[in-house]
Amino acid sequence: MDSANVLVEKKDNVGILTINHPPANAVNLATLEDFNKALDDLENDKSVRVVIITGAGEKTFCAGFDVSDAANGDKCRTYGSQTWTRVDRFSKPVIAAISGFALGGGCELALASHFRLMEDKPKATIGLTELNLGIIPGWGGCVRMARTLGRSKALDLILFSQKLTAAEALAIGLIDKVSAPGEVMKDAMELALRIVQRPPLGVTGVLKTINTLLYEGMDEALKIEQEGVVKVMSSKDAQEGFGAFFEKRQPVFKGE
Repeated sequence: MDSANVLVEKKDNVGILTINHPPANAVNLATLEDFNKALDDLENDKSVRVVIITGAGEKTFCAGFDVSDAANGDKCRTYGSQTWTRVDRFSKPVIAAISGFALGGGCELALASHFRLMEDKPKATIGLTELNLGIIPGWGGCVRMARTLGRSKALDLILFSQKLTAAEALAIGLIDKVSAPGEVMKDAMELALRIVQRPPLGVTGVLKTINTLLYEGMDEALKIEQEGVVKVMSSKDAQEGFGAFFEKRQPVFKGE
């Protein structure tokens, strides 16, 4: 499913969602609508096991809210928060492949993704810079930055609108890997294909359990974990996993 604002490619059980809204991949109401349609497509396609989110071009991952769509500002504020939360709670692993800068809402999208890879380029920076405009992050940035880095570090980064290079972001755990210039999609695909080799039902069960912990608490997460155990133990993938173990070979999981 492609649109004017979002491109979707599917390859080797990996779905690639590209924000395509030049010049800075800023997000307006139409882009959010297209983004959600793309998520629908990727979630419903059983052949897709991992999703990579990136931005078109080499200069920007996502610049956040498109201020030229101020007439829809209130709708975008609510819809943007809901959409990034949908990414955070997505049923399949989501990798953010960051080329160029990811500021404001773009950083918030990266924080909502489950893995973050970023190119090492002079002008590539990541951060929540909203306070420079007299506003605060509104698409989950405060919450997810604190979840990722802890309160004190999150406050330091947000209150002073710091922009971090890839190396600086890696050093504090804001991203998971620094990619060489031009290599972030290659690295993201390599990570995605490693995840693809894992048992899909198991991956979904782990992701659902952790997401439940983050959003609904320990007791509910423990219930979800036990439900997941029951489901996967009776699966063909479990039979394949145990069979491969005893036969001393690599398992081939099919999500069944």
